[in-house]
Amino acid sequence: MYAPERQQEILRLAREAGRVDVLSLAEQFQVTAETVRRDLTALDRAGLVRRVHGGAIPAGRLDFEPDLTEREATAADEKDRIAAAALAELPAGGSVILDAGSTVARLAAAVPVDTALTVVTHALPVAARLADHTGIDLHLVGGRVRHRTRAAVDAWALRAYAEIRADVLFLATNGFTAEGGLTTPDLAEAAVKRAAVAAARRVVVLADSSKSGQEQFARFASFAEVDLLITDRGLAPAHKAAIESAGTEVVLV
Repeated sequence: MYAPERQQEILRLAREAGRVDVLSLAEQFQVTAETVRRDLTALDRAGLVRRVHGGAIPAGRLDFEPDLTEREATAADEKDRIAAAALAELPAGGSVILDAGSTVARLAAAVPVDTALTVVTHALPVAARLADHTGIDLHLVGGRVRHRTRAAVDAWALRAYAEIRADVLFLATNGFTAEGGLTTPDLAEAAVKRAAVAAARRVVVLADSSKSGQEQFARFASFAEVDLLITDRGLAPAHKAAIESAGTEVVLV
């Protein structure tokens, strides 16, 4: 099979299944993983698929929700810089809400061990990173745990956030645009994020620039509700200007 034929078949499989992975394709076509990666790169450059960790998804699959492993591996350097910059936004001796998200989890991992802080989170990975910090008063919000994100959702979580008022919320998002605001694929997670926004005096969004221009199914906040966006220098100048015009400060790292 010639490369163009193989790439056409890969595209068909991706559109039918919603995603393809490198190792399965290599086995199916009896080629090396490197050959499959070159095929996926060619399809990505043609705008037909979007590369993700370990494989690809069809272009235009805006409702696709990567799992935790893929999120951790995507834009890792950018997320580390964003998390490091976010440390300056921690209120000394105050209270914060940490949302479910790979960049927010990196912030949790970067919190100095001697930090004195009250932390509320509905994200199991975030809680696990902070459980051994003796100076942190950690509150874990309960509810149904979504396997894909390890985040608690539904009525228990919503009731808990309705009862608190935190100094700062560090918020994650799957996509953002100046006009459409912040979006995520799942309605239940969107509801909890919306409740967290209402429970904080200051909202700081941590999101790498690959999320810019992406619009997912469920909207949970507008940029009028966001005080600060910390992202990387890949954010297009026009997108930055549009977000700033909504009243949100933008910091590029």
